Amino acid sequence: MNIVILSNTDKKIKANDLIKLYQYVGWWEERKQQDIEDMLLKVKSVGAWKDDTLIGFARAVSEGKFRAYIEDVVIHNSYREEGIGTKMVSKLLDELSHIDVISLFCEEKLLPFYEKNGFKYSKSQFIMHKK
Repeated sequence: MNIVILSNTDKKIKANDLIKLYQYVGWWEERKQQDIEDMLLKVKSVGAWKDDTLIGFARAVSEGKFRAYIEDVVIHNSYREEGIGTKMVSKLLDELSHIDVISLFCEEKLLPFYEKNGFKYSKSQFIMHKK
């Protein structure tokens, strides 16, 4: 299988490609192309590419020094369970190696995946959202 994991600085991720990936997996129907283009300019991100098709994506939100939050780790359904997610998270963590604390939010069923990738579950912190 010819799949490569590249940072957005190595191969630009286009909003249209990301929208197609989101649509395929049923994520973020309400997100607009211009908003995704703006987001891609402000985050560290990596893509998994099969030839010129984006089949995986992960991004991190950060101020660039102290904290980063990994978001939107997504893989095309046809390529799951092949280690692509682990490779994308690893590449993104390499890109963020200068950051003091890297965190993420995930569903409970994904805890084992992230624990395999070096993250630790914290019972001392709570997620709070304001909408």
